[in-house]
Amino acid sequence: MTHHPIAVIGGGLGGLTLARVLHVNGIESAVFDLDSGPAARTQGGMLDIHAESGQAALRTAGLYEQFRELVHIGGEATRVLDRHANVLFHDEDDGNGDRPEVDRGALRDLLLDSLPTGTVQWGTKITGAEPLSDGRHEVHLADGSSFTTNLLIGADGAWSKIRPLVSSATPVYTGLSFVEGDLHDADTRHSTAAATVGGGMLFALGHDRGFLAHREPDGSLHVYTALRAPESWAPSIGAVDVDAAKSLVLEHFTDWDDTLLALVRDADTPLVPRPIHALPVGHTWNRTPGVTLLGDAAHVMSPFAGEGANLAMLDGAELGEAIAAHPETEDALTAYEARLFPRSEAAAQDSAEGLELCFREDAPRGLVEMFTA
Repeated sequence: MTHHPIAVIGGGLGGLTLARVLHVNGIESAVFDLDSGPAARTQGGMLDIHAESGQAALRTAGLYEQFRELVHIGGEATRVLDRHANVLFHDEDDGNGDRPEVDRGALRDLLLDSLPTGTVQWGTKITGAEPLSDGRHEVHLADGSSFTTNLLIGADGAWSKIRPLVSSATPVYTGLSFVEGDLHDADTRHSTAAATVGGGMLFALGHDRGFLAHREPDGSLHVYTALRAPESWAPSIGAVDVDAAKSLVLEHFTDWDDTLLALVRDADTPLVPRPIHALPVGHTWNRTPGVTLLGDAAHVMSPFAGEGANLAMLDGAELGEAIAAHPETEDALTAYEARLFPRSEAAAQDSAEGLELCFREDAPRGLVEMFTA
């Protein structure tokens, strides 16, 4: 049976940051990812990378200067509209902000390209893991094979197969669902929508619903329609054709301005439902020999604090540093989790409060007040 001293389950931003920081410190790791390859699927839209978390992680990984080359110039511009498309807040990107926008796929490619060939083992579906002795674990794959590891790290997202080794908690539905779509070549083909969104991020909010959108470096618009709805609603969007899906979404916005409805009506891609789940605020676990979690596996939350990807990278960087600094694995994991738990609790609380702020009865007043404070 194959043995890996350090096995990272999940090749997202957090797992790759961990592997990179370990590599910088001369420590080998193996990353296992479900995707068949790095280009198997799109990686989502834009991310704002925070100075104190995501950028700090990239500095630790020795990739900060390369990251700056990927920044979407102008992407920090922000607009807040009400349901009548009245602009209540507008802030241009003057280049002095500390949360530059970058394409998630480009950032992932930067991390992948920084690792030795063969670090990521693609097309490996993990079905579970079990403890052996002395902190070792045996990890089982869907093809019937397995491997052992001295240190097992769950970086495998909200529905982690590794989390049950340390915690019985599972994500719960927040009551809010997103439906995603894209408008391509916006300035030419969707000029009104392009003007509505502006150069960066748009929030058009009302009570229990709204539109969030951002401009991507290729000139497209990535749109998230948000709705408080039963958990069964989002899957219904994926079960019908494109036109029917658009109708199901827009029937909840009949009294909204037509320029906002066009963000969905004129989408060039199928609509993708994304029900939003979160682990309990303050999720922790007892120190369990030979295993830990990072990123969404540890603290999945709604996106309304903007911390998900940033915390995943910071988790990975700090775990890599802890492993490098402590000869004993358990000492490293203890030190890492002592910082992880309070940080993720604070961010999860901010995220829960941010969701309520954005969709309360007087929305978007709360968000405007926050931006102008």
